[in-house]
Amino acid sequence: MIQAEMAIERILCPVDFSKFSVWAFTHASSLAQHFGAKLFVQYVVELGQYPSADFAPNAYAYDEFCSTLLSQGEAQLRAFIQAHRKYEVAPECIASKGMAADSVLSFAKQQAIDLIVMGTHGRRGFERLMLGSVTEKVLRMAQCPVLAVPEPRSDFAASTTSGDEIQLRQIVACTDFSESSYEALHYGISVAEEYHANLTLVHVLEDVSTPGCVENTTTAYKRLDGLIPTQTKLTSRITTAVRIGRAYREISQLARESYADLVIMAVHGRNSLDDAVFGSTTYRVIQSGVCPVLAIHKTSP
Repeated sequence: MIQAEMAIERILCPVDFSKFSVWAFTHASSLAQHFGAKLFVQYVVELGQYPSADFAPNAYAYDEFCSTLLSQGEAQLRAFIQAHRKYEVAPECIASKGMAADSVLSFAKQQAIDLIVMGTHGRRGFERLMLGSVTEKVLRMAQCPVLAVPEPRSDFAASTTSGDEIQLRQIVACTDFSESSYEALHYGISVAEEYHANLTLVHVLEDVSTPGCVENTTTAYKRLDGLIPTQTKLTSRITTAVRIGRAYREISQLARESYADLVIMAVHGRNSLDDAVFGSTTYRVIQSGVCPVLAIHKTSP
Protein backbone atom coordinates (compact mmCIF):
# COMPACT_ATOMS: atom_id res chain seq x y z
CA MET A 1 0.00 0.00 0.00
CA ILE A 2 1.23 3.52 -0.78
CA GLN A 3 0.88 6.77 1.10
CA ALA A 4 -1.69 9.32 0.01
CA GLU A 5 0.16 12.60 0.38
CA MET A 6 2.94 14.27 -1.60
CA ALA A 7 4.27 17.77 -0.97
CA ILE A 8 4.88 20.03 -3.97
CA GLU A 9 6.15 23.31 -2.57
CA ARG A 10 8.51 24.71 -5.23
CA ILE A 11 7.82 24.56 -8.98
CA LEU A 12 10.11 25.64 -11.82
CA CYS A 13 8.85 26.43 -15.32
CA PRO A 14 11.57 27.20 -17.92
CA VAL A 15 10.22 29.15 -20.92
CA ASP A 16 11.43 30.36 -24.31
CA PHE A 17 8.32 32.49 -25.06
CA SER A 18 6.94 30.00 -27.62
CA LYS A 19 3.36 28.70 -27.59
CA PHE A 20 4.71 25.53 -25.99
CA SER A 21 5.95 27.65 -23.11
CA VAL A 22 2.48 29.12 -22.71
CA TRP A 23 0.93 25.67 -22.22
CA ALA A 24 3.67 24.69 -19.76
CA PHE A 25 3.29 27.96 -17.84
CA THR A 26 -0.48 27.48 -17.58
CA HIS A 27 -0.06 23.98 -16.15
CA ALA A 28 2.68 25.12 -13.78
CA SER A 29 0.50 27.98 -12.53
CA SER A 30 -2.47 25.66 -12.00
CA LEU A 31 -0.38 23.21 -10.00
CA ALA A 32 1.18 26.03 -7.96
CA GLN A 33 -2.25 27.34 -7.05
CA HIS A 34 -3.68 23.95 -6.13
CA PHE A 35 -0.69 22.94 -4.00
CA GLY A 36 -0.01 26.40 -2.61
CA ALA A 37 3.48 26.19 -4.11
CA LYS A 38 5.99 28.88 -4.98
CA LEU A 39 6.42 29.21 -8.76
CA PHE A 40 9.67 30.18 -10.47
CA VAL A 41 9.62 31.04 -14.19
CA GLN A 42 13.06 30.92 -15.80
CA TYR A 43 14.42 32.24 -19.08
CA VAL A 44 17.98 31.38 -20.01
CA VAL A 45 20.02 33.65 -22.30
CA GLU A 46 22.37 31.45 -24.30
CA LEU A 47 25.27 33.62 -25.46
CA GLY A 48 25.99 31.15 -28.24
CA GLN A 49 22.95 32.61 -30.00
CA TYR A 50 24.67 36.01 -30.08
CA PRO A 51 27.94 35.65 -32.08
CA SER A 52 28.58 39.39 -31.82
CA ALA A 53 29.45 38.87 -28.14
CA ASP A 54 32.74 37.32 -29.26
CA PHE A 55 33.76 40.59 -30.88
CA ALA A 56 33.43 42.77 -27.80
CA PRO A 57 36.50 45.06 -27.71
CA ASN A 58 37.15 44.47 -24.01
CA ALA A 59 35.86 42.75 -20.88
CA TYR A 60 33.85 45.82 -19.85
CA ALA A 61 32.01 45.90 -23.19
CA TYR A 62 31.36 42.16 -22.93
CA ASP A 63 29.93 42.50 -19.43
CA GLU A 64 27.74 45.39 -20.58
CA PHE A 65 26.48 43.34 -23.51
CA CYS A 66 25.62 40.42 -21.22
CA SER A 67 23.94 42.74 -18.73
CA THR A 68 21.80 44.23 -21.49
CA LEU A 69 20.74 40.79 -22.71
CA LEU A 70 19.77 39.74 -19.19
CA SER A 71 17.78 42.94 -18.67
CA GLN A 72 15.97 42.42 -21.95
CA GLY A 73 15.33 38.79 -21.08
CA GLU A 74 13.87 39.70 -17.71
CA ALA A 75 11.64 42.34 -19.32
CA GLN A 76 10.41 39.77 -21.86
CA LEU A 77 9.79 37.32 -19.05
CA ARG A 78 7.68 39.77 -17.09
CA ALA A 79 5.71 40.64 -20.23
CA PHE A 80 5.18 36.94 -20.95
CA ILE A 81 3.82 36.33 -17.45
CA GLN A 82 1.59 39.39 -17.63
CA ALA A 83 0.16 38.29 -20.97
CA HIS A 84 -0.52 34.67 -20.01
CA ARG A 85 -1.21 34.77 -16.29
CA LYS A 86 -4.57 33.16 -15.47
CA TYR A 87 -4.15 32.41 -11.79
CA GLU A 88 -3.58 34.37 -8.60
CA VAL A 89 -0.11 32.86 -8.27
CA ALA A 90 2.63 35.51 -8.42
CA PRO A 91 5.66 33.85 -10.09
CA GLU A 92 9.24 34.84 -9.36
CA CYS A 93 11.09 35.76 -12.55
CA ILE A 94 14.54 34.28 -13.10
CA ALA A 95 16.68 35.47 -16.03
CA SER A 96 20.07 33.79 -16.25
CA LYS A 97 22.81 33.20 -18.80
CA GLY A 98 24.57 30.00 -19.75
CA MET A 99 23.66 26.71 -21.39
CA ALA A 100 19.91 26.30 -21.06
CA ALA A 101 19.73 22.73 -19.77
CA ASP A 102 22.62 23.19 -17.35
CA SER A 103 21.12 26.43 -16.04
CA VAL A 104 17.73 24.82 -15.48
CA LEU A 105 19.22 21.79 -13.72
CA SER A 106 21.54 23.94 -11.61
CA PHE A 107 18.76 26.27 -10.50
CA ALA A 108 16.47 23.35 -9.72
CA LYS A 109 19.13 21.78 -7.52
CA GLN A 110 20.10 25.02 -5.75
CA GLN A 111 16.49 25.94 -5.01
CA ALA A 112 15.39 22.41 -4.02
CA ILE A 113 12.72 22.43 -6.73
CA ASP A 114 10.03 19.76 -6.29
CA LEU A 115 8.72 19.83 -9.86
CA ILE A 116 9.88 21.11 -13.26
CA VAL A 117 7.25 21.85 -15.91
CA MET A 118 8.30 22.10 -19.58
CA GLY A 119 6.53 22.17 -22.95
CA THR A 120 7.11 19.65 -25.75
CA HIS A 121 6.22 19.22 -29.39
CA GLY A 122 4.70 15.83 -28.49
CA ARG A 123 3.34 14.30 -31.65
CA ARG A 124 6.22 15.54 -33.81
CA GLY A 125 8.64 13.26 -32.06
CA PHE A 126 10.94 13.31 -29.10
CA GLU A 127 13.83 14.78 -31.09
CA ARG A 128 11.67 17.86 -31.74
CA LEU A 129 10.93 18.80 -28.15
CA MET A 130 10.24 22.45 -27.45
CA LEU A 131 13.82 23.10 -26.37
CA GLY A 132 15.29 20.21 -28.36
CA SER A 133 18.11 18.60 -26.44
CA VAL A 134 17.43 20.98 -23.55
CA THR A 135 14.13 19.39 -22.58
CA GLU A 136 15.48 15.92 -23.25
CA LYS A 137 18.47 16.57 -20.99
CA VAL A 138 16.33 18.01 -18.21
CA LEU A 139 13.98 15.02 -18.40
CA ARG A 140 16.95 12.70 -18.29
CA MET A 141 19.04 14.34 -15.56
CA ALA A 142 16.69 16.20 -13.24
CA GLN A 143 16.68 15.06 -9.63
CA CYS A 144 13.00 15.88 -9.28
CA PRO A 145 9.85 14.98 -11.26
CA VAL A 146 9.42 16.64 -14.67
CA LEU A 147 6.05 17.37 -16.25
CA ALA A 148 6.24 17.29 -20.07
CA VAL A 149 3.33 19.26 -21.56
CA PRO A 150 2.51 18.68 -25.27
CA GLU A 151 0.27 20.69 -27.56
CA PRO A 152 -3.27 20.32 -26.16
CA ARG A 153 -5.75 17.99 -27.81
CA SER A 154 -8.53 19.77 -29.69
CA ASP A 155 -11.01 18.85 -26.92
CA PHE A 156 -8.68 20.18 -24.23
CA ALA A 157 -7.38 23.33 -25.90
CA ALA A 158 -10.18 25.54 -24.62
CA SER A 159 -9.03 25.24 -21.02
CA THR A 160 -5.50 26.31 -21.92
CA THR A 161 -6.35 29.18 -24.23
CA SER A 162 -9.34 30.74 -22.49
CA GLY A 163 -9.51 32.29 -19.05
CA ASP A 164 -10.76 29.05 -17.52
CA GLU A 165 -8.69 27.02 -15.12
CA ILE A 166 -7.08 23.80 -16.24
CA GLN A 167 -9.21 20.91 -15.05
CA LEU A 168 -7.47 17.60 -14.43
CA ARG A 169 -10.43 15.24 -14.38
CA GLN A 170 -8.90 11.95 -15.46
CA ILE A 171 -5.44 10.84 -14.28
CA VAL A 172 -3.64 7.63 -15.20
CA ALA A 173 -0.88 6.40 -12.88
CA CYS A 174 1.30 3.56 -14.17
CA THR A 175 3.08 0.88 -12.19
CA ASP A 176 5.26 -2.14 -12.94
CA PHE A 177 5.33 -2.84 -9.17
CA SER A 178 8.92 -1.60 -8.91
CA GLU A 179 9.89 0.67 -6.03
CA SER A 180 10.21 3.71 -8.28
CA SER A 181 6.78 3.16 -9.80
CA TYR A 182 5.25 3.32 -6.31
CA GLU A 183 6.46 6.92 -6.18
CA ALA A 184 4.50 7.57 -9.39
CA LEU A 185 1.36 6.24 -7.72
CA HIS A 186 2.13 8.39 -4.69
CA TYR A 187 2.09 11.48 -6.93
CA GLY A 188 -0.99 10.25 -8.75
CA ILE A 189 -3.02 10.11 -5.57
CA SER A 190 -1.80 13.51 -4.37
CA VAL A 191 -2.60 15.27 -7.65
CA ALA A 192 -5.97 13.50 -7.97
CA GLU A 193 -6.92 14.60 -4.46
CA GLU A 194 -5.98 18.22 -5.17
CA TYR A 195 -8.01 18.32 -8.39
CA HIS A 196 -10.83 16.01 -7.21
CA ALA A 197 -10.04 13.86 -10.24
CA ASN A 198 -10.69 10.25 -11.13
CA LEU A 199 -7.59 8.08 -10.91
CA THR A 200 -6.84 4.90 -12.83
CA LEU A 201 -4.01 2.67 -11.62
CA VAL A 202 -2.71 0.64 -14.55
CA HIS A 203 -0.29 -2.24 -14.97
CA VAL A 204 0.71 -3.65 -18.35
CA LEU A 205 1.55 -7.32 -18.78
CA GLU A 206 4.21 -7.82 -21.42
CA ASP A 207 5.36 -11.14 -22.91
CA VAL A 208 2.46 -13.05 -21.36
CA SER A 209 1.64 -16.43 -22.86
CA THR A 210 -2.00 -17.38 -23.48
CA PRO A 211 -2.10 -20.25 -20.91
CA GLY A 212 -1.04 -17.96 -18.05
CA CYS A 213 -2.95 -14.89 -19.15
CA VAL A 214 -5.99 -15.19 -16.87
CA GLU A 215 -3.92 -16.10 -13.80
CA ASN A 216 -1.44 -13.27 -14.37
CA THR A 217 -4.22 -10.77 -14.95
CA THR A 218 -6.02 -11.80 -11.75
CA THR A 219 -2.79 -11.54 -9.76
CA ALA A 220 -2.05 -8.09 -11.20
CA TYR A 221 -5.52 -6.81 -10.26
CA LYS A 222 -5.05 -8.04 -6.69
CA ARG A 223 -1.68 -6.31 -6.46
CA LEU A 224 -3.17 -3.07 -7.79
CA ASP A 225 -6.02 -3.24 -5.28
CA GLY A 226 -3.44 -3.70 -2.54
CA LEU A 227 -1.80 -0.40 -3.48
CA ILE A 228 -4.88 1.71 -2.81
CA PRO A 229 -4.54 3.54 0.53
CA THR A 230 -7.24 2.83 3.10
CA GLN A 231 -7.34 6.49 4.10
CA THR A 232 -7.93 8.64 1.03
CA LYS A 233 -10.71 10.88 -0.23
CA LEU A 234 -10.40 9.13 -3.59
CA THR A 235 -11.71 5.69 -2.63
CA SER A 236 -14.80 5.94 -4.83
CA ARG A 237 -12.86 7.53 -7.69
CA ILE A 238 -9.99 5.05 -8.01
CA THR A 239 -10.23 2.30 -10.61
CA THR A 240 -7.68 -0.29 -11.70
CA ALA A 241 -6.78 -1.60 -15.14
CA VAL A 242 -4.58 -4.41 -16.41
CA ARG A 243 -3.61 -4.32 -20.07
CA ILE A 244 -1.70 -6.84 -22.17
CA GLY A 245 0.84 -5.81 -24.81
CA ARG A 246 3.66 -3.32 -25.25
CA ALA A 247 3.62 -0.98 -22.26
CA TYR A 248 3.95 2.32 -24.12
CA ARG A 249 1.22 1.39 -26.61
CA GLU A 250 -1.23 0.23 -23.96
CA ILE A 251 -0.61 3.22 -21.71
CA SER A 252 -1.02 5.67 -24.61
CA GLN A 253 -4.16 3.88 -25.77
CA LEU A 254 -5.68 3.88 -22.29
CA ALA A 255 -4.93 7.61 -22.03
CA ARG A 256 -6.78 8.18 -25.31
CA GLU A 257 -9.73 5.98 -24.37
CA SER A 258 -10.18 7.62 -20.99
CA TYR A 259 -9.52 11.15 -22.26
CA ALA A 260 -6.78 11.38 -19.66
CA ASP A 261 -5.59 14.85 -18.72
CA LEU A 262 -2.39 13.51 -17.16
CA VAL A 263 -0.31 10.33 -17.18
CA ILE A 264 2.08 9.73 -14.29
CA MET A 265 4.88 7.20 -14.61
CA ALA A 266 8.33 6.41 -13.27
CA VAL A 267 11.50 6.97 -15.25
CA HIS A 268 13.21 4.10 -13.47
CA GLY A 269 11.55 0.71 -13.58
CA ARG A 270 12.12 -2.28 -15.74
CA ASN A 271 12.56 0.06 -18.72
CA SER A 272 15.23 2.22 -17.14
CA LEU A 273 17.33 5.11 -18.28
CA ASP A 274 20.89 4.75 -19.50
CA ASP A 275 23.48 7.45 -20.06
CA ALA A 276 22.25 8.41 -23.52
CA VAL A 277 18.64 7.33 -24.04
CA PHE A 278 15.54 8.19 -22.07
CA GLY A 279 13.71 5.11 -20.74
CA SER A 280 11.88 3.63 -23.70
CA THR A 281 8.38 3.36 -22.20
CA THR A 282 8.30 6.83 -20.64
CA TYR A 283 9.97 8.32 -23.71
CA ARG A 284 7.44 6.81 -26.09
CA VAL A 285 4.42 7.84 -24.04
CA ILE A 286 5.76 11.41 -23.97
CA GLN A 287 6.43 11.17 -27.70
CA SER A 288 2.83 10.13 -28.38
CA GLY A 289 1.66 13.56 -27.22
CA VAL A 290 -1.66 12.17 -25.98
CA CYS A 291 -1.58 14.32 -22.86
CA PRO A 292 0.89 15.77 -20.34
CA VAL A 293 3.19 13.17 -18.77
CA LEU A 294 4.65 13.51 -15.28
CA ALA A 295 7.93 11.58 -15.21
CA ILE A 296 8.96 10.58 -11.70
CA HIS A 297 12.62 9.89 -11.04
CA LYS A 298 13.59 7.39 -8.38
CA THR A 299 14.35 9.18 -5.15
CA SER A 300 17.90 8.65 -3.98
CA PRO A 301 18.14 6.76 -0.67
